[in-house]
Amino acid sequence: MEIEKLSSRLEVRCLGDEDIEKIYDLCRENNIFYQYHLSELTRESIKEDMEELPPGTDKKDKYYVGFFKDEVLAAIMDFVLDYPREKTVFIGLFMMNRMLQGKGIGTEIIGDFSHALSELGMKKIRLAVDKGNMQSFSFWSKNYFEKTGEEVTSGIFSYILMERIL
Repeated sequence: MEIEKLSSRLEVRCLGDEDIEKIYDLCRENNIFYQYHLSELTRESIKEDMEELPPGTDKKDKYYVGFFKDEVLAAIMDFVLDYPREKTVFIGLFMMNRMLQGKGIGTEIIGDFSHALSELGMKKIRLAVDKGNMQSFSFWSKNYFEKTGEEVTSGIFSYILMERIL
């Protein structure tokens, strides 16, 4: 996959250990997200997320990328190709820089991302939204994701599965 083709206007690249501080700064400003997660945000938890794989997947299919606007980390995205089924992409995390939220940049990223995946032959994108997180649910709904009717519970939290047909 040619990562740089995931956006028409922003620089896109895979993130690594050298980016953990930038990722940490972006994440700690997004308080709403962490109201729905028991795990504490640490630099180590970011490193673990970068390496964590869903069951039955291969490291070559996982991407942890950053979208940069004028050298500022605008967004991060963690996704896996061909999961949970072939020709499906699962977004595990998408988070915007708080200072850039509400300006249409996130919607542009998701639009470009969807187009690039379609060009690769992918058929749908799936993700899980924290039940009760209306900010997240509204964003994904605005970007043509629909509820699948499935819910998943993990510990005390529930997630609504959503997908977008490409």
